[in-house]
Amino acid sequence: MPTLHIDTDQLLELLLQLDAAERWRLLVKFAEGSRAQMEETRAFAEERLRHLSAERGLDWDSLTEEQREDFVEELLDS
Repeated sequence: MPTLHIDTDQLLELLLQLDAAERWRLLVKFAEGSRAQMEETRAFAEERLRHLSAERGLDWDSLTEEQREDFVEELLDS
């Protein structure tokens, strides 16, 4: 199957030719992919924070939101 090479501006021009319902459908589809990737990143970061807090004798799940924020700030400052 041949490959079509177009730049971003050309793609945008093509997408704007679609009717509003089709553009909305594409937007929802792109958002689903972004949401899944964000959730995967969030889960990875939370697991990493659990590990780092455990190394310091802390239980991430029992920390308050403020304690978690302080912990993350401490990590970023070090």
